[in-house]
Amino acid sequence: MIVYGASGHGKVIIEILESNGITDIEVWDDADKPPMWQYPVQKPFSTPGTEDREAVISIGVNATRKKVAGLLEGKLRFVKAIHAHARVSRRATVGEGTVIMAGATINADTRIGKHCIVNTSASIDHDCVLGDYVHVSPNATLSGDVHIGEGTHFGGGAVAIQGIRIGKWCTIGAGAVVIRDIPDHATAVGNPARVIKIKDPL
Repeated sequence: MIVYGASGHGKVIIEILESNGITDIEVWDDADKPPMWQYPVQKPFSTPGTEDREAVISIGVNATRKKVAGLLEGKLRFVKAIHAHARVSRRATVGEGTVIMAGATINADTRIGKHCIVNTSASIDHDCVLGDYVHVSPNATLSGDVHIGEGTHFGGGAVAIQGIRIGKWCTIGAGAVVIRDIPDHATAVGNPARVIKIKDPL
């Protein structure tokens, strides 16, 4: 298994893999980095026979993760990584490349896209929909039927009430309480959450 990105986020993904009994792990990074515990860091595709290997991208920045996924498409096989101590409904769907950390709960009929991050102890209730490259931060809570668009970062400890729609490439600040829909490319903070700026589209 390849972990692409020698970072703190990569450490967490390594432990997700270890929790599932996976220890044949290679860490790849474009930069020269020291070993991550017993796992040496090597340059991507530096050894022959690595094509079509299983991989997880361990890059926390959503836009960068999307860019890297595009560059690696067709060269590696992206797999999901779900911690053994996460609780994921058998009626939920999780896309390729998505990582789900310890203590996270994902309830029935939730749909999670590709290359998402559901971080430590996040709670995602029934019928939620997460677009590709979304990051739901530690201890965040999505009530039922919340939809989040591609690339949005939902901050640590933030809460969205039931039925909320949050657009693409938004930033929801830590601890925000979202009680109204949020448009694309917005940054929203506070309780209740209010939009403080709209970013230029990527």
